[in-house]
Amino acid sequence: MELTIEKLIYGGDGLARLPAGDDGRRKAAFVQYTLPGETVEAGIVEEKPGFVRAKVERMLAPSPDRIAPGCPYFGSCGGCHYQHAKYEHQLELKKSILRETVERIAKTELPAISVHASPPWHYRNRTRFHIQRTPEFAIGYYRLGSHQLLPVRECPISAEIINRSLAALWNIGDDLPRELSEVEFFCSNNQQQLMIELWVSSPPSEVQKNFRPVSDRLRTAVPELIITAILRKPARGKSFAESVAAPELDAASNADAPLAAFGQQALAYRAAGFEYRVSPGSFFQTNLFLADELTRIVTGERAGKLALDLYAGVGLFSLALASSFEHVIAVETAPTSFADLRHNAPHNVRAISATTEEFLATKQNWSPDLVLTDPPRAGLGSTVASALARLNAPEIGYLSCDPSTQARDIVPLLKAGYRISEVHLIDLFPQTYHIESFIRLAR
Repeated sequence: MELTIEKLIYGGDGLARLPAGDDGRRKAAFVQYTLPGETVEAGIVEEKPGFVRAKVERMLAPSPDRIAPGCPYFGSCGGCHYQHAKYEHQLELKKSILRETVERIAKTELPAISVHASPPWHYRNRTRFHIQRTPEFAIGYYRLGSHQLLPVRECPISAEIINRSLAALWNIGDDLPRELSEVEFFCSNNQQQLMIELWVSSPPSEVQKNFRPVSDRLRTAVPELIITAILRKPARGKSFAESVAAPELDAASNADAPLAAFGQQALAYRAAGFEYRVSPGSFFQTNLFLADELTRIVTGERAGKLALDLYAGVGLFSLALASSFEHVIAVETAPTSFADLRHNAPHNVRAISATTEEFLATKQNWSPDLVLTDPPRAGLGSTVASALARLNAPEIGYLSCDPSTQARDIVPLLKAGYRISEVHLIDLFPQTYHIESFIRLAR
């Protein structure tokens, strides 16, 4: 079956159309690892009432923007989606998808989109791997669309120190405790400090005895390792390792306190001129190179009496706001991130442990000059979005890792009289379909 790719959609697939059926309609076909304008010979791998999924069997007319992937696992691993495209073209694709998605869902026209590029390789400061015991020991990611492990020896989008640490873990191999199911590496901005989080499904009876030798061996192999933490894996239906690049799959978003920790208690991460304590289980932005620029874009050199920082994490934006606002209220619900937020916050930042919905429901007479919000992939939801509209702040900044939920959430704000004054695409996740976007709304 010959198909011509019309465009890429959010999720990474190329969109084509099947020949018209008896009813005259041309069913949509979604084809992985293609680019706009390409003609391919494809076979159907899944058929649904409204669409089909197809796989390229032969490339008939490749795009001039097609290149050889930079990773030997591309196409098997589900973490990356765009390695077959020149990086400049990846940015064009994401910009087009962001505009189309927001304008279609929010039914509004966007102004010019400012694009902020990242170095396309070795940018991740946090990477998580799955560990397999049978039929043989292996470390890796799940294969695309499955729960079958793909053993990997390197990850070119991860920081160099993470790749060194991955090699060290492979060398330990079968000596790793049997309770260990996943491992996550997190490095500081200069890659001079490394945190390793070892995730267990069921806590061993002797945590210290079982895991201290592992920590010692890893520290010998990777001198930058300053903390090894043992954490209980949350009960979830979907493994964190299913998609290496997906921002919403960060384990740090709601981890409990470590069962044990060896070495220091936290890592020091420097960004935007400030130093942040990041403990095991706390969330921090995952791009090594764009934290400074992201902070500048989001805070926008604004000043005033009161700013609200919602979904504040460890305080990446709160500290920058504190230097130009008299008071900052930072709201965070995850216990580990909140503890770091409270530690990192200067005197004029009030850290509140609550969900954003709980905080906005307190009915206090907030009169903020600026509201920043950085929700997880699920977005704000109608309750929070409506509550934000009622705050009547002069400006609202919305950072998002999913343009569809972001577009949905700005609808009540637009209806309340806000207009979109700025749109930024910050490419925190090169080689993947994931889009980090910032929309500033003003009265």
